[in-house]
Amino acid sequence: MYGMTEAFPLAVWNVTDDAVPGSAGRLSPLFDVRIFDDDDAEVATGEPGEIVCRPRAPHVMFEGYHRNADATVEQWRNGWFHTGDFGRVDGDGILYFVDRKKDAMRRRGENISSFEVEQSVLKHPAVADVAAHAVPSEFGEDDVKICVVVSEPVTPEALLQHCQERMPRFAVPRYIELVDDLPRNAVGRVLKYVLRERGVTPQTWDREAQK
Repeated sequence: MYGMTEAFPLAVWNVTDDAVPGSAGRLSPLFDVRIFDDDDAEVATGEPGEIVCRPRAPHVMFEGYHRNADATVEQWRNGWFHTGDFGRVDGDGILYFVDRKKDAMRRRGENISSFEVEQSVLKHPAVADVAAHAVPSEFGEDDVKICVVVSEPVTPEALLQHCQERMPRFAVPRYIELVDDLPRNAVGRVLKYVLRERGVTPQTWDREAQK
């Protein structure tokens, strides 16, 4: 399922449904859910964009942030609540989560989902945990960095080869750093802003420097 405190659930699979692997669920009839671009225009079916919603019935979602009108106005724009998440909806009304909007990356004109990069890296048997995030590129836009917690010894070169075999070329990480753990908040969510602030450290392996 997919949803948030403000609106739940926006998509869900019932226990009797034949769920589609990798999807979040079928859109809930309680909400009007759309996928918008940065100009709040609806994208074509199957294309990624920001997940937005509004209620189809009274009191099925929150009615504003308590004592924080500015935050309410910021999230509600043009009559739609903006979730801050990227997703896509197929022709059958099935929702796929792509990434947190603030965690998405753009490299050489291509949009990159940190979530999808992480899912590919996690398929390596030596990887216990991973976080992918943007590093500013000297050529503009972003370069991709992965911070990897390993369960057994592995080299950055081996991880790079793993990525090259499973990802489109533009999404392959430039930077790889092996770390003991990932910074998390009280509920266990990785604090990617901390990793972005760290950027490239003396311990970071740079594939461009190997050429």
